[in-house]
Amino acid sequence: MQKFEGTGVALVTPFKKDFSVDVEALQRIVEFVTKGNVEYLVVLGTTAESATLSQDEKELVIKTIVEANAEKLPLVLGVGGNNTLKVVEELKTRDLSKFDAILSVSPYYNKPTQEGIYQHFKAVAEASPIPVILYNVPGRTASNVLPATIIRLANDFKNVIAVKEAAGDIVQAMKLIQNKPEGFLVISGDDMVTLPMVLSGGSGVISVIGQGFPKEFSEMVRLGLQRKVDEAYELHYLLADSIDMIFEQGNPAGIKEVFKSLGLSENTVRLPLVNVDDNLANRLNNFTKKIS
Repeated sequence: MQKFEGTGVALVTPFKKDFSVDVEALQRIVEFVTKGNVEYLVVLGTTAESATLSQDEKELVIKTIVEANAEKLPLVLGVGGNNTLKVVEELKTRDLSKFDAILSVSPYYNKPTQEGIYQHFKAVAEASPIPVILYNVPGRTASNVLPATIIRLANDFKNVIAVKEAAGDIVQAMKLIQNKPEGFLVISGDDMVTLPMVLSGGSGVISVIGQGFPKEFSEMVRLGLQRKVDEAYELHYLLADSIDMIFEQGNPAGIKEVFKSLGLSENTVRLPLVNVDDNLANRLNNFTKKIS
């Protein structure tokens, strides 16, 4: 599973000012992050505003990224939800031949028990023809997938290969790393704690900021994996303010402002999300100019 060590980026879906999908901007972003030396791409995650995309738009996003990537980097597809039967049906009917794994979020809103979460992911693992990366993000799902549940899934299903851990709890992440089966990957889902997680034995990150500053962020992760601590932390502190800023008024409004500053896309987001305010936009623009 070395292809998922290092930096994966959760790609945005760029929109034109009329809110339609901007295919050319998406192509530019794929080229930008690829040249920035990230290790893999995540398609239709939360950062892609997938909740507000129609099925036709999702297919367009997939087609655009697959073609723009041209098999250069491994691809991970977001396939998750709070209706287990619907997720299973998608896994059984979708062509996943261009993808190396799926990223599947723990069911949101329903607030299942740990046994309910286990049974959901059991159904996902049994239906998926490709490896599964679990996604724990309690801030969005309203339920925390505990380390014992993740480790149980990892032990019970060989195709459950990793977890994107975004609880923002370094102690919980360390318990996962300590007790995981050999070969199972613990991937940071929180940009700010990525380096501490890597230095604790984590495998890397699925990042938001990594698509705005791919060269610097992916190098930080590689240095961390190489145990070059001082050099890695130099890059961490270089980017730390930008990580705070891109999440200050919601994701992906912040990172889309960075892309506007870089000239890669518009900053358009779809309701219920709104653009960052002028103050934050100016701070992000100044930071981007300083780094680039």
